[in-house]
Amino acid sequence: MKAIFIIHNQAYSDEILTILEQFGQRGFTRWTEVQGRGGSEGIPHLGNHAWPEQNYAVISFVPDEKVQGILDALKATDEATPDLGIRAFCWDIAASV
Repeated sequence: MKAIFIIHNQAYSDEILTILEQFGQRGFTRWTEVQGRGGSEGIPHLGNHAWPEQNYAVISFVPDEKVQGILDALKATDEATPDLGIRAFCWDIAASV
């Protein structure tokens, strides 16, 4: 099992959940109003008058066989509209309850 942590522009809210559903991934946790700035080229997403956009974050615990398909779909979505931005990170889950 893996954890996929996805940080994305709020405009992608529906697309991210649709991607998870396409791969039969029902469970997730989402945080809204996440502030930040991309590492090399990203603009700030601070939710204020100067930088009004915000990010959302989603974490989903995914069976190993679904991970690559989800990551590929996220990458394709990001490449289609790179100004918005999606980043995804994957961790091994050693145990859970």
